[in-house]
Amino acid sequence: MNDTVVQENFSDLIAAELPYLRRYTRALTGSQARGDKYTVATLEVILKDRSPFDNSDPVKVNLFKCFHAIWVSSGQQFAESDDSLRARAQGLLAKLTANSREALLLRTIEEFSLDHISKIMDVEVDEVRRLIGAANEELADSVKGRVMIIEDEPIIAADLTAIVSGLGHDVMGVARTHKEALALGKESEVDLILADIQLADNSSGIDAVNDLLGMMDVPVIFITAFPERLLTGDRPEPAFLISKPFHEAQVQSAISQAMFFASTATLKT
Repeated sequence: MNDTVVQENFSDLIAAELPYLRRYTRALTGSQARGDKYTVATLEVILKDRSPFDNSDPVKVNLFKCFHAIWVSSGQQFAESDDSLRARAQGLLAKLTANSREALLLRTIEEFSLDHISKIMDVEVDEVRRLIGAANEELADSVKGRVMIIEDEPIIAADLTAIVSGLGHDVMGVARTHKEALALGKESEVDLILADIQLADNSSGIDAVNDLLGMMDVPVIFITAFPERLLTGDRPEPAFLISKPFHEAQVQSAISQAMFFASTATLKT
């Protein structure tokens, strides 16, 4: 096989995993712009040196490992904001166990195995377990808030309501359509929106959220069976995105991360 073919195959393999790296970097930094800068930096490193991929590990594991090396060596920079907000964000982060959010996101959102996380973060599996446990406890205690749920499936809406309430947050209401979502937004002050993409009357959850964000400035967690459709880089994207079918731990993690960044007023979609 010639070098050109090998390079094309390698590029295709990397391209297939990029949407998920972008999702992870945005959730970790609390910013689409900041997350994408880290993704580009990771690609630049890989273009110069492909040797980190010369092993039997999956391409996605090696890709995330390359990013993690950059992340920990760069001072783990977060969303840009004015000095006071940035100081508050860093103050809250300083209270968290180092690398705990990374381990939690890799496990719950990206669904890596503990063994793969240990390779990505270059720590023992037992340390991965400890970090995930610490993150769950510390993030859950960091802030409580009010949540709007936009979901047309009653069973899923009930599951989300139970998860949100179980974390100590208040559910302000459940909307099944675009119209109901706007009405709920006018009636209630919320700190976070959980939104499906396709709603009961075939209206768009994305359109509903865009209209709501004209009324309020809060983080949004989108839930969709097709995450790659929202990870194109062609338009502003959500910092938090959950794939259907989801696990309870994924929703818990995303809510805690989103609420954490919302409490610093630094998260931007």
